Amino acid sequence: MKTKKQEKKTSDKEVNVLGLPVKETEVIAAELNILLSNFQVYYQNLRGIHWNIRGKRFFDLHVKFEELYNDAQLKIDMVAERVLTLGGTPLHTFEDYIANNRLEVGKNVSKDEEAVHLIIESLSNLLKIERVILDESDKINDEGTNSMMSDFITEQEKTVWMMKAWSEESI
Repeated sequence: MKTKKQEKKTSDKEVNVLGLPVKETEVIAAELNILLSNFQVYYQNLRGIHWNIRGKRFFDLHVKFEELYNDAQLKIDMVAERVLTLGGTPLHTFEDYIANNRLEVGKNVSKDEEAVHLIIESLSNLLKIERVILDESDKINDEGTNSMMSDFITEQEKTVWMMKAWSEESI
């Protein structure tokens, strides 16, 4: 049960229609836009390696990379819609994506091991961004963002493990 002092502290903060504190929600929306930008670069990397993969593992990897870029495209839409739900505006220009990018850009990647390494590194960096968002959303009880980040993290950790297993690397 909250004390009167705790209730006053909570009521002093301006909240939005979702019941979330406005200032903290703006920070989360900005972090989600950083994630959105990085997911767009990840998506484009996946398209490139899907198109350019060569070698004896072509058939397996071509299908896997398509699966991953389709998943990334869904996540991009989910992140953009969450930004809108929180009252923000999703970034939507290549200029914004590049300005906020923290991922390696994979240009002309056609070798299987190089492609898988690019995916592992990209997902590792996306996980870092997602964990920051998860921490911030948890602090203000933003369950919508929190749940989405938790789901993304769980799925991407598994993908990293599988890619590492494929490349015979340990976690």
